[in-house]
Formats: sequence, C-alpha cells, structure tokens
Amino acid sequence: MGLTPYSDALAIQQEVHHSILDGEEDTLLFCEHPHVYTFGKSANKNNLLISPDFLQHINAEVHKIDRGGDITYHGPGQLVGYPIMHLRKHAMGVKKYVDTLELSIIKALASFNIEAYQLDGLTGIWVGKKTETKRKIGAIGIRVRNGVSMHGFALNVTTDLSYFEHIVPCGINNKAVTSIYQEIGKGTVAEFMTAFHESFAIEWQKALTL
Repeated sequence: MGLTPYSDALAIQQEVHHSILDGEEDTLLFCEHPHVYTFGKSANKNNLLISPDFLQHINAEVHKIDRGGDITYHGPGQLVGYPIMHLRKHAMGVKKYVDTLELSIIKALASFNIEAYQLDGLTGIWVGKKTETKRKIGAIGIRVRNGVSMHGFALNVTTDLSYFEHIVPCGINNKAVTSIYQEIGKGTVAEFMTAFHESFAIEWQKALTL
C-alpha cells in the first residue's frame, strides 16, 4: 500500500477483517508508515520518553491500539506486514501462528545473509553473536478477533533508528535495535517484501500440515 498513515492502514485492516469473516480469502497487506509510535494493550506509558512538544518537533504521531505488546515505532524504511488470516478456519493456534511469522522473517533475512533467531521469552526477531549485545531487527504484535488475525510485524530495513532512542522499545531496556541496512549496508523495503512473501507462503503451508 506504499507510505500509508497509520489510521488509514488500521481502517483498511478492519475492512479486510470484516470481509474475511464474511468468507473472503486470507489477505496479506504490506505498507510503510509515516513516523508513529504505537502503544499495545499492555504498554507502559512511561516507555515513551519524550514530551508532546518534542513529538511534534520530530513529526511523529502516537496511537493506542488493541494489539499485544508494549510501545514500538513505525516509520519510512520499515516494512510493516499485516497478515489477516482466518486462524479458526485453519485450526491454527495463536502461538503456532506467531512462530510461523517469526520463522518466515528469519528465513527471509537468511536470503540477505543475515543470521537471525528467536529469543526465549521475547517475541520478535533478533541478531547478534553470542558475545554481542542482542539487536532487535523485527517486532511482532498481533490481535486475534473472532478467530481472524490483525496487526502483524515490522521489519527495519533502511529505518531511521534514531526514532527508537525516544522510547523503551517493546519495554525492553537492555537490548539494542538494528536494521538490514545497518547490518549489511544494503537492502530495500521492496526486496524484503518479496523475500518475506515467498518465505511466508512456504512456512504457512508447512504450518497447516503439521
């Protein structure tokens, strides 16, 4: 959908969610957002570290939404994916679905020669060797309503990472944040979108058969 204001993308998600409940096919939406901080249902408001005046100065919005998780940032250069999937129809549990999303991102990053992984107890996608500070490259936050998923993932590609300095990302204060570009010096949102689409199609079908 290109660069789409957060409120507009949320309205589109809701429309697609209703259509899937009415029998339409599962849908995967991709977009980027203008600068915005979103608070999940369990977010701590103190994890936003700047004032309303400074938010205006950096041209960022704030939205409180109904996904899981704490605060995160979305902005240009970050691929945001909203898979709207009828999990109940496919008899797929939430944990299995989140694992499938995470694995799909990890496989897509591998095509960029980035070794990514999951961390026990922490949702999202991480990079960094054993002796290094772990760096979060992708975040996941979903909601399942009436058996159909909403929200999804955000993957930093060429994101301006300075915007993460104004929050405690996902409520985790002892880890770093990174991007594809910071890790390997190249990569575009369009390239990762293609890579994720291919890996998700494979991992989704695998999950359905397990």
